[in-house]
Amino acid sequence: MKRRNSVHSNVNVHVGDRFPLSIKRLGVNGHGIGYFKHKVCFVPGALPGEVIVAEVTRVRPRYLEAKIHRLRKRSRYRVQPRDPYADIAGGFELENLAYSEQLKFKRQVVIESLAKFKPYGYRNYEVRPTIAAPQEYGYRNKAQFQIRVVNGHVAAGLYKPGSHDLVNMETCAVQMPNTMKVIRTVVQLIEDLQIPVYDENHHSGIIKTLVVRESRSSGEIQLTFITNTPKLIHKHQLLAAIKQQLPMVVSVMQNVNPGDTPLIWGDRMIHLAGKETITESLMGLDFNLSARSFLQLNPEQTETLYEEAAKALALTPNDALIDAYAGIGTIGLSLASRVKIVRGMEIIPEAVTDANANAHRNEITNAHYEVGKAEDLLPKWERAGLHFDALVVDPPRTGLDEGLIKAVLAAKPRKFAYVSCGMASLARNLRRLTSVYHVDYIQPIDMMPQTARCEAVVKLSLRVNQNK
Repeated sequence: MKRRNSVHSNVNVHVGDRFPLSIKRLGVNGHGIGYFKHKVCFVPGALPGEVIVAEVTRVRPRYLEAKIHRLRKRSRYRVQPRDPYADIAGGFELENLAYSEQLKFKRQVVIESLAKFKPYGYRNYEVRPTIAAPQEYGYRNKAQFQIRVVNGHVAAGLYKPGSHDLVNMETCAVQMPNTMKVIRTVVQLIEDLQIPVYDENHHSGIIKTLVVRESRSSGEIQLTFITNTPKLIHKHQLLAAIKQQLPMVVSVMQNVNPGDTPLIWGDRMIHLAGKETITESLMGLDFNLSARSFLQLNPEQTETLYEEAAKALALTPNDALIDAYAGIGTIGLSLASRVKIVRGMEIIPEAVTDANANAHRNEITNAHYEVGKAEDLLPKWERAGLHFDALVVDPPRTGLDEGLIKAVLAAKPRKFAYVSCGMASLARNLRRLTSVYHVDYIQPIDMMPQTARCEAVVKLSLRVNQNK
């Protein structure tokens, strides 16, 4: 192994060098992978089976990064992207790949993650075909665009991968149309009113980011200005123009996040105009969404995701269901009518407040949410006489907390559905969970067409002879 790494490191190649490259497969981030003198080379936009002339853009000790200088042999699955910047902005990694092949790729990501971390019995797992999204475009209900001055004009968009070079996005085919209308209108208002835009070099200016969320069911839109300072000059003129030109914007908020920080959101929220929330409907229920509330980006496919979780749980009217990583309660409340009781936990107090308010709004009396961690609340609830039968988890991309894993392995609920947006962390967590649980199947679901991201629902059941 040492000799191989030495060979890889000593490949004589420099930025700007060009060479023919055959693309063997796609990596987990959707980049084409080829090998130059046995050294891995990642090429955004290149597809399996293609032969390209690669131009090196970065040299790393263990791998190369390159771009397509010329396409010598084209994949039969290559399609024309709708977005002109699909190859230069992040978030459109697979837009040049036929949708049927995107679905196959996302299933393969699950399989490769399992092969990397090797949870018990992984070779025999049933990994089902990816469930396609109803819409390949126009599905995304939220945009989070950086605001900067580019070539003397206010620009809004996304960064080029691995950089802070902003790509000004006049259109975005994956966003809901009104979301982009709001962004482009507000960008013009910022320029017309000469409101200072954040300058990363000097840490000066005001407006850093625009966050726009649109409700599929109600058509309501919430606009949040993320700013460098609490001061927002020309605020009254700005709000008056938004009200006149964008009547679908019913909530305007300001989030203060000062200085140079990798975090998008700051701690202080200011209500500027309209309501503080918008309403979205899922699974026949209405949910209030505040600016920082988590909700899946594809509301139509979210209902498919929750139904797959329900199938995996095989719930009955006598079940007690635990909703971990509950957020604003969307999963647990959606399933409350199918069980005896729902108890949920979340470490963010505002989300718990929203979850309980959403239960009250929908007249759900058998669900309650508390602030805290699973390792604290599960034993507490069991001591209070709540013996739960079913567990659903929907953790962030980093996967389950160690404390939750220990609590689950101790409590051993009979029914367990793991909803995951990170296939690597899922496979890593399954290494621990399969000491007690059997993986019945994994169902990939495409929540975000045109991207490399995948979601999956895992049905787990207790192994034979595992008792509480």
